[in-house]
Amino acid sequence: MPLEEVNAEIGLPWGLGKVGGTWRPDDAERSAAWEMLVELSTRIALAEMRPGEGLLREALTSHYALFDVTRDVLRRHGAATAHPDFARKSTVSFAALSISMLNGAIRPLLAYWHPMLRDYEERKPAEISSIDWERQWDRAEMLRKELADVRSTLLSYAGLIADVCDARPVLGAIDFTPPRPPGQSRNDP
Repeated sequence: MPLEEVNAEIGLPWGLGKVGGTWRPDDAERSAAWEMLVELSTRIALAEMRPGEGLLREALTSHYALFDVTRDVLRRHGAATAHPDFARKSTVSFAALSISMLNGAIRPLLAYWHPMLRDYEERKPAEISSIDWERQWDRAEMLRKELADVRSTLLSYAGLIADVCDARPVLGAIDFTPPRPPGQSRNDP
């Protein structure tokens, strides 16, 4: 059974504080939350990027795509997702939480790292593969750490919207295991 009321408090990365309040979602917000949960739970944004796995470019592209996805969901579900129902003691809305995730977590990540990575990529020698070049980048680990920080915020957001549409099991498929030490394979104990 979906929750009638949740304490919607989510910490933002980089010391930007928290966003939230009391959320009493209505049917329009639950429908929008479900669509957003499907998008989030199927993207690299919620997947752990272990050392040596994945490409940073693809991770940034996946995060960037969340802007179009969120805009589309908000446009289709309309203003009903934007207004907290103060009569029902709701102080936040689906739209406010979603836009806070974009502007407070994803936009700062992309604004800094997208041009930094693009600049590095443009200096790639022709004889080196894109994968090898990216893995040689001296800032790769710093970007991976910041992706992990944003992932933590997005996981909180995904858990919140999963709770309001009674879909927490969807997140059960996401790997929440701690990262392995560098050089350790998946099969090592």
